[in-house]
Amino acid sequence: MIKRKKLVERRKHTRFHAKDGALALLTSGSAKLGQIIDISVGGLAFCYIADEERSNGSFELGLFFSDNGFYLDGVRFEIISDFEIGDEVPLNSITMRRCGVQFAKLTHNQISQLEYFIQNYTLHH
Repeated sequence: MIKRKKLVERRKHTRFHAKDGALALLTSGSAKLGQIIDISVGGLAFCYIADEERSNGSFELGLFFSDNGFYLDGVRFEIISDFEIGDEVPLNSITMRRCGVQFAKLTHNQISQLEYFIQNYTLHH
């Protein structure tokens, strides 16, 4: 009999799947734009097309929804994970990555806008 390790959920906040059109923009030396996969008041995960430049230094994150002009910028965060996603097309030269971030030191206004974003641009079961 194979014993499987039970995964423990370490997140403090429930993550919600984002609707199509929910995007994240990470800015440092260069900008990375990607589709938000899931989001909570504590952080989010998004996919982006990798380039040769590795991000370092200070970052800011912006969240927006493409259909109606909602935009929340200047979100401070810490990168928790950033890894390559398996390539479904072996000869494809585009590399996709998934980045997970934890929000840091949000203002009351940013928290309010983030809650609005989650309420209106995610899928609730």
